[in-house]
Amino acid sequence: MCTMCCTGTHGKPGMKISIDIDDPVPPFAQLIAQVKAAVQSGRLRPGEPLPSIRQLASDLALNLKTVAKAYRLLERDAVIQTRGYRGSFVHKEAAANCRVDLGERAHERLQETIAELRAEGVTDSEIRNAFNRSMNGSPNK
Repeated sequence: MCTMCCTGTHGKPGMKISIDIDDPVPPFAQLIAQVKAAVQSGRLRPGEPLPSIRQLASDLALNLKTVAKAYRLLERDAVIQTRGYRGSFVHKEAAANCRVDLGERAHERLQETIAELRAEGVTDSEIRNAFNRSMNGSPNK
């Protein structure tokens, strides 16, 4: 398990991040969940700076791309915002935006579509093939 404490502005205490490499949840998802939990609990407030991707990756002994992916997804969800060379900060609407989980929304929609296709008699193999073709942008068959 890798643990580090982030410091906020001017060294004031921030949030504690722990990444368990033995956990089946990928490290980027653990990081996202912990940042969202810190926002929801008030440990991270709107406008508060986050460690740089490089610094956080180093402190947690994670691959730079893992932390970058987490930050990218947090930014997509408007939990954080990047201000160019100035760094990443907690978004002003972060608390409200933490309640939205686009990954879960996609999962629910796919579950609904799969149930409809199965009801029509489409086999799981056909569904997988169609999904893979759709994701890859390949033409039918």
